[in-house]
Amino acid sequence: MGFLRRNWYYVGGALCIVLAVVLAGTWSYLGILRRLMLMSFMALLVHQFEEYGWPGGFPAVFNIAWHPGGEGVPDRFPLNRRSALFVNVLFAYPYYVLPILLPNQIWMGLAQAGFGMAQLAVHGVVINRKLRSIYNPGLFAVVFLHWPIGIYYIWYVVANGLAQWWTWPAAVVWLALGGFMGVGMPVTRWFADRDSSEAFSEKEMARFHVRERMDGRR
Repeated sequence: MGFLRRNWYYVGGALCIVLAVVLAGTWSYLGILRRLMLMSFMALLVHQFEEYGWPGGFPAVFNIAWHPGGEGVPDRFPLNRRSALFVNVLFAYPYYVLPILLPNQIWMGLAQAGFGMAQLAVHGVVINRKLRSIYNPGLFAVVFLHWPIGIYYIWYVVANGLAQWWTWPAAVVWLALGGFMGVGMPVTRWFADRDSSEAFSEKEMARFHVRERMDGRR
């Protein structure tokens, strides 16, 4: 588990490459809904690698710019390696894989697509305002992967009459539940610990030069 806490986003990047090969080899055998959900999962893996690997720096973005509550310990509060692993792997992987395995459960697919698209508000507005920038780690995947895939998925569902009246509210509830129980609570409550031993490394905190960007604002 220690290896995963340190390297999960590299593992995810490698998994994305494997899935790309698998998708290319099985394209004609997969239904369009399953293809889209698989592509959405791959977009998530790219998003995560962009946030934590290259250019990286999301731990500092979150703990220094977005939720600056960890004075003296911004490498571990409120976000730390334990909560990052929980949110990005133990929660996000099942959340994204279920609609691939169950492509006819449209409410799950809509929530999955919406989860990625909703991050435009975070990366495109909130974090950019905090950093006074036009880019932050994760925004590329949101704009060029999550949104195109999500828009096409929604269009396909509507155009083919695949959604029933209850599908939309069910998707909203599933999306909200995922955001609250899968992201919000783990980061700000369950695993938030100023004395946590699961701190991010200096290298992880230095990526994207968040401290320098924030100092430049003063």
